[in-house]
Amino acid sequence: MARGRRPRDHDRSRDHGVRRQAAGARGRMTIHPAIGPGKTAVVTGAADGIGLAAAQAFAAQGMNVVLADIMGRALKKAADAIGDKALAVETDVSDRAQVQALRDAAVETFGAIDVLMNNAGVGGGGDAFSGEDPWKRVLDVNLWGVINGVQVIGEEMAASGRPGLIINTGSKQGITQPPGNTAYNVSKSAVKALTEGLAHSLREIVDCRVDARLLIPGYVFTGMTRRGGPKPDGAWTPEQTVQFMLDSIARGDFYILCPDNDVPRSLDEKRMAWAMGDVIENRPALSRWHPDWKDAFAEFIASGVEKP
Repeated sequence: MARGRRPRDHDRSRDHGVRRQAAGARGRMTIHPAIGPGKTAVVTGAADGIGLAAAQAFAAQGMNVVLADIMGRALKKAADAIGDKALAVETDVSDRAQVQALRDAAVETFGAIDVLMNNAGVGGGGDAFSGEDPWKRVLDVNLWGVINGVQVIGEEMAASGRPGLIINTGSKQGITQPPGNTAYNVSKSAVKALTEGLAHSLREIVDCRVDARLLIPGYVFTGMTRRGGPKPDGAWTPEQTVQFMLDSIARGDFYILCPDNDVPRSLDEKRMAWAMGDVIENRPALSRWHPDWKDAFAEFIASGVEKP
């Protein structure tokens, strides 16, 4: 693919700008050139949670949807509920050959892929000394699953000349680095770096009409976070998260930083600013959780934080 600088704002160009008009009797909105009737979205981790809500939302926009997950029975049930324009493809995203098979099934069934949402993820992993197996499991799915999607599906999208959209699901933990689950934090930090690099690479490809976005969910009630029982008051639903994602895409946002019912954006911003301040001010690593810096962090947070 030819590369060269393009003198424009990639996320606010004629193809990628905000065009939110009512679209017909169903009240569809023009969110992005890659989202709309007859287009096709591939969503991984789509049997439950944010992935399922995204697949349903894309279908509501008149799109074909290809749902991918390792939970075959739940995946088929989800696709059946969406209807004839949904295709279920059981996929382990850590296996590149299976991601290639996912791509082939989507193209064979619907002709082209317009939206790729690399959303599959697992929790756990533990701290720095938790051993090879849990670390490998988390990195294989959370990081290599995204790399596989980007390289197997995303690169062909970039070369197609068609408008396209790649959404990678990150995490606030990949930015603020709370201790105790270092493997997960590493995986999501890497997804952030990958997606930022991807956005730049897409911007440098001549005549490329694909862009990338980083979804950063808040506290969401999903299969990864639920522990039995009802949804906690502080959590958002997957549907709320996906609606916020679509609204952010329509605004042209790259960083889709989601609040929830407990944490407003202003608090997220303060936490992230403190984390970066560790580097700038040469504080101890993860000083937010360091006993010598506890009071300073509390004072910093107390200033200028809105209530949710």
